[in-house]
Amino acid sequence: MTTERRYDIDWLRVIAIALLLIYHIAIIFQPWAMFIGFIKSDEFLEGLWKPMTMLNVWRIPLLFYVSGMGLYFAMRKRNWRQLLLERTKRILLPFLFGIVAITTLHMFIFQLYYNMPLGYFPHQGHLWFLGNIFVYVLLLLPFFYYLKKHENGRFKKGLSAFMGNPVGPLFISLFFVVEAVVVKPQLFALYAETWHGFFNGLLAFLFGYLFVYSGKHFWQTVLKWRWLYLGFAAFLFGVRYFMYDTEAPGYLTAIESNCWIFGVFGLGYKYLNRPSKTLNYLSQAAYPVYIIHMFVLYTGALFILPLEIPILLKFIGITAFTGMGCFIIHEFVLRRIGFLRPLFGLKWNSKKSEKVKTSTSNLNCEYKE
Repeated sequence: MTTERRYDIDWLRVIAIALLLIYHIAIIFQPWAMFIGFIKSDEFLEGLWKPMTMLNVWRIPLLFYVSGMGLYFAMRKRNWRQLLLERTKRILLPFLFGIVAITTLHMFIFQLYYNMPLGYFPHQGHLWFLGNIFVYVLLLLPFFYYLKKHENGRFKKGLSAFMGNPVGPLFISLFFVVEAVVVKPQLFALYAETWHGFFNGLLAFLFGYLFVYSGKHFWQTVLKWRWLYLGFAAFLFGVRYFMYDTEAPGYLTAIESNCWIFGVFGLGYKYLNRPSKTLNYLSQAAYPVYIIHMFVLYTGALFILPLEIPILLKFIGITAFTGMGCFIIHEFVLRRIGFLRPLFGLKWNSKKSEKVKTSTSNLNCEYKE
């Protein structure tokens, strides 16, 4: 069983969540922001959306892949009962709390900004991701524990050999192609609370687990062929950008999405697989920041958008406000108030957490999704 610490996977998770924040801020400056419940700027930065269309086909699947990898590491020292209890505490509890107490905050700010009647209604909002992850755990856990019991069986040996070939990861894309063809998403990047998002995430979560389960062959393959994957992804993005005005058929986008991800895995394995104090901190902060970032972002928009300053400064200002606001809330509130910690995915015992730091959990990729 794999025992090495995988700092690169932690880094990719942190980077993906940072990209999520930037992505959500960019939406504010798009003319269609209100259609998906975002506060909308009166001035637009539509040029921002072009690079975002490159990111938005792989940033969420990447998080699902990483979450599946995290489950593999979490299973190493837990039986199925212990794992379900741990996942319930770390995923389901923040998810349910967030529905009634967190997502309602940014909708309250939305109503305030537009002088709408203030109303309270629980909803998933951006926390749909957590709900999906918990369902995936319930669905796939029997299969994963079967694999764990047969770790030296023919399936693993065959999978490991297959992943040692550069075609192996590309073949995985066919499952995502079938999903796109069958489900026929209106927009490929429309993951939130859609069947496309559910099945695409389920596949990424499953194969994320299998990639780590297969051993080093997958990682050696994406390391060696990372530029091939990235080059093919860039080519497909060019096709999507120039021939389809950024919204290509789902089967092409599914291949592009996975090629970006395999290339990113290769880059991460080469350059990010090393410990650091910064990673220790960010790896703990990523989950609570993901939970709170939307109401912090909306608060920044509430105060900064009405200012008579250039639009680019508004974008920079909201970005800085969101980053600093999330840091302050995490560092001085969530980490230090014991009863709040489990509600935001942090370890229940803060003193114990400080003693073991993150070397046991975060840096062993026991993610909190």
